[in-house]
Amino acid sequence: MKKNIILYKTIPADQLGRLQQQFNVTQFDSITADNIANFRQALAAANGIIGASYPITASDLALAPYLTVASTISVGIDQFDLEAMNARKIALMHTPNVLTETTADTIFTLVLCSARRIIEMAEMVKNGQWTKSIGENVYGSNVSGKTIGILGMGRIGYAVATRAYAGFGMSVLYYSNHSHSKAENLLKARRCDLDTILAESDFVCVVLPLVPSTEKLIGKNELEKMKPSAFLINGSRGKIIDEAALIDALENHVIRGAGLDVFEVEPLPVDSKLLKLPNVVALPHIGSATHETRYAMVECAVDNLIAGLNGDFSQNCANLNAIQP
Repeated sequence: MKKNIILYKTIPADQLGRLQQQFNVTQFDSITADNIANFRQALAAANGIIGASYPITASDLALAPYLTVASTISVGIDQFDLEAMNARKIALMHTPNVLTETTADTIFTLVLCSARRIIEMAEMVKNGQWTKSIGENVYGSNVSGKTIGILGMGRIGYAVATRAYAGFGMSVLYYSNHSHSKAENLLKARRCDLDTILAESDFVCVVLPLVPSTEKLIGKNELEKMKPSAFLINGSRGKIIDEAALIDALENHVIRGAGLDVFEVEPLPVDSKLLKLPNVVALPHIGSATHETRYAMVECAVDNLIAGLNGDFSQNCANLNAIQP
């Protein structure tokens, strides 16, 4: 007898076919106000769920007595009430490996675009404002040979550090709960406390997961500890930075600029002050957004769901210790 699953994101037809071969699939392109009642009704019979970009709360889980596996098409797991899932021993599967290099590319793109004022200069040319050789008022900053401070030395943090050290001869500092011997041995990275990284780095790159201890980790006090010439780069989760404090720091030139792929509220409201600041590069959360990587993420999430519903949690289970102590 086939198990019942809910798919709450549009995925490629071949991956949908894989799910339909093995399970009874109730499909939603996304969860909206128009279909949320149907989604919650379907939870009553669901053994598994797969999707992204919708918060799965304790209230949702309470409607799903047969749920044993949730597979998210993302590496981040902050959309799920992990405490409630752990209490029920519901496995939370994610996609931590397939997006590492693509996301690191995006983060380093933000470093380069922010330092060299790429977006600002491109708009100047498009608007017909390039009428003579550019002057000092629109000069950028060097990247090569500078110091990069990476908050979070996981897979993506290490990939960013590799680009910085091997490609641009940068000194690498990192902030992490654990030392990273490979980064220290191969990239000459130095593990530091947060204050040291803020004070010494020319680029502070946030690559941390969003958990209670990292929410608003970077606020007014932290921004004031950065160099006035420094840039803040965020490619992880918007809520790790106090956005109001960042806006104030950018407006008052406490730091030189920011490159942001994530925000406290997404999509970013059109009236956000961040969009009016020339020293901000703002992207629409494109960290993993390439054809190849997004397909690989879906394929991995489908693999994870199939494995989990067959009792195999050996790969990509974010809460393995909770479900298999």
